[in-house]
Amino acid sequence: MKILIMDDDQSLRYTLSEIFAFVGWEPVAFPNGREGIKEFFNHGADIILVDYHMPEIDGLETVRLIREQDQQIPILVLTVDERQEIADRFLDAGATDFALKPVKAPDLIARVQLHKRLLDMTKTIQVNAKVENDVFVTKGISKPTLSYIERYLIDCKQPCTVEEISQELALAVPTVYRYLTYLVHNGKVETIPSYQKIGRPKNRYGWV
Repeated sequence: MKILIMDDDQSLRYTLSEIFAFVGWEPVAFPNGREGIKEFFNHGADIILVDYHMPEIDGLETVRLIREQDQQIPILVLTVDERQEIADRFLDAGATDFALKPVKAPDLIARVQLHKRLLDMTKTIQVNAKVENDVFVTKGISKPTLSYIERYLIDCKQPCTVEEISQELALAVPTVYRYLTYLVHNGKVETIPSYQKIGRPKNRYGWV
């Protein structure tokens, strides 16, 4: 599996390359979005990791440019910023998920494996159906990830917090929150306040 890495931090590029090579994958790393996009357009990849802050072309524009050419390839954003508004901007641009810095090898490997598996499932369904369906339900919401979260919530015996769902599904918290918000808006999921002994109530989410 070929993994395309774009990050201006040389030490992180080295670390990520070592992690992926150890697993047996093929990492290809570049210091900015311009070079990474050129590599992808010329030679392709199976998974893309994009840093948020990069010179020449930042991560947000890199995601947009890739999505103009390819609707399916998983794009994971590398970031230290966990704010939901930043996540929403990336998801709107077409990002698939997030990998938070500092990177933890087991979490990153699990996340990459998950999104490759979801992509393979999507391709299989499309081949069997002999149709090319749009990968995105609406802006920032992809069908494979949405179905993955829906199945978990349907099978879950009790309402769960965003953090619990994130941990169980190997998806970033901002990604899970975005999809839960969509499902609540569409009446498929209900929000259930869970009162704590200390602090504010923590919402749990359950399938309606």
